[in-house]
Amino acid sequence: MQFLVIARDGTDADALSRRLATREAHLVNVKKYKEAGNIIVGGALLSAEGTMNGSALIADFPDRAALDAYLNSDPYTLNGVWQTFEVTEMKLPPV
Repeated sequence: MQFLVIARDGTDADALSRRLATREAHLVNVKKYKEAGNIIVGGALLSAEGTMNGSALIADFPDRAALDAYLNSDPYTLNGVWQTFEVTEMKLPPV
């Protein structure tokens, strides 16, 4: 199943510093899931000022439980960067 995920960062004063401190570990984790075919595309969401304040990704997991397991194990979640998730099931067109 394919999913669109919008993950929002916290809005407290330390949110950006938590993101930057955790970014390398997050990218290592994403690379593993991308190579396995679970992450199709993803990137940072930006504020009007150009500051990273969340993430968007299109993912492919067997079911919502597997997606949730990934989201809950990502360093951004474990370190309090991602605070909320909006998840929508979707279907990409065949290429």
